[in-house]
Amino acid sequence: LCSDFPLLTAGLKSDDISALRQAASLYTAGDVWTDPATGMEFVFVPGGCFQMGSNSGYSDEKPVHEVCLNGYWIGKYEVTQGQWQKIMGSNPSKFKSGKDYPVETVSGDDAQQYISKLKQLSGNSFSLPTEAQWEYAARSGGKNQTYAGGNNLDSVAWYSSNSGNKTHPVAQKQANELGLYDMSGNVWEWCSDWYDDDYYGRSPKNDPEGPSSGSYRVLRGGSWNNTTTKCRSTNRNRNNPDNRNNNNGFRCVQDS
Repeated sequence: LCSDFPLLTAGLKSDDISALRQAASLYTAGDVWTDPATGMEFVFVPGGCFQMGSNSGYSDEKPVHEVCLNGYWIGKYEVTQGQWQKIMGSNPSKFKSGKDYPVETVSGDDAQQYISKLKQLSGNSFSLPTEAQWEYAARSGGKNQTYAGGNNLDSVAWYSSNSGNKTHPVAQKQANELGLYDMSGNVWEWCSDWYDDDYYGRSPKNDPEGPSSGSYRVLRGGSWNNTTTKCRSTNRNRNNPDNRNNNNGFRCVQDS
């Protein structure tokens, strides 16, 4: 029943969906749902509150502030080249080494086009994660973890010191405590938020979605060519939403 929730909500009114959400206690952290149309796997992240940001990081990671999120499903892996090819019919990646490698050289706008086509094929609703959803999931439900899965970057990430200057297949490193892979390293991941370096000072507590407008979109997690500092779970990056770079990719949220 838990893993079928996105299918059960299809075609229901908002009040009905709200009633089903009250049954969220039926879900367990790390439950996996597979989209039947695409085979993409999503992990359940229980709702909760956490202290977002870091007082020891860059200025845009401050102030640390409380954020509370409803439960959601997030991609177990970064979107792969095989998954992109299935939906889009082509592969824009520089590192064309296999279908299980993360897709890269995709802009934030490209990611949104992929999601739009994914919705049509699947019949379910998807989006990019908000910045808050991304950080909460990366930190295994808001825990005090430097990287996505702990404090030892080599065990959880491909980054400048171990990547060999290239991406690697997803899920080769250790998952975090929710069963999510590569949230630190491999490729930067686009988020849905517009970037504002002062946003944390006025962010709403409940399910923040970022500023209403901006020039840049947020990216998170670091990549194959970044140092340890950039791969921290609280680190924030930004880029033009139409920029394509061989260290930028993404993962999806299932948001029924």
